[in-house]
Amino acid sequence: MNWISSNIDLILELTIEHARLSIIPIILSFVLAIPLGWLANRTRTLRAVIIATGGLLYTIPSLPLFVILPIVLGTRVLSDINLVVALTIYGVAVMMRSATDALGAVDKVTLDAADAMGFSPWTRFWRVDVPLAGPVLLAGIRIVSVSTIALVSVGVIIGSENLGYLFQTGKQREILVAVVTGIVLTLILALIFDGIILLIARIVMPWNRTATEAAFVRASIKYPVKQDAGAP
Repeated sequence: MNWISSNIDLILELTIEHARLSIIPIILSFVLAIPLGWLANRTRTLRAVIIATGGLLYTIPSLPLFVILPIVLGTRVLSDINLVVALTIYGVAVMMRSATDALGAVDKVTLDAADAMGFSPWTRFWRVDVPLAGPVLLAGIRIVSVSTIALVSVGVIIGSENLGYLFQTGKQREILVAVVTGIVLTLILALIFDGIILLIARIVMPWNRTATEAAFVRASIKYPVKQDAGAP
């Protein structure tokens, strides 16, 4: 407790930075995965290619990816941009499958009815397809949120300032309370983010709360949180 009180400013700063680094990949993953999910449902070939690509991207170890990205992007090795891009890649890999399954499961009779009512493809997509696919989409983004927050800590290896610093310094200096503090705060952040996403789901889809929870359970089984052997 003395260590915590002596380092409260550092802990608060690292927690805020951890949250900031998590928000951008989560949002980007959702935004980028929607059109990819729509595209995947155009033909069987595209679906197979997109789903296979997502699976391959998710299996890339984070540490080699951190080494490759500065070369590809032309950024500094210690830039936070590398971490954000890497986490976005992992997030999109998960959300691509969720978006593909969600949009592909929309009832064809409902879509035909929307077409018969004169909806344009763009209008139908946003007013029919996306709302009906909402429970699965939101379940997918909840998985992305948890996975992203867990992986942000790996960025401390490339100089990113986040809660991973507490794991690193706690291990190096044998300060158990620092490690425990990092773990607890990471869990709290994950719960806060999940609560916010669930609140959004209940606001935009008040008619489908049960379906949203059921979809989250199925997505959790299909996409366990990514773990890296090289994580601090």
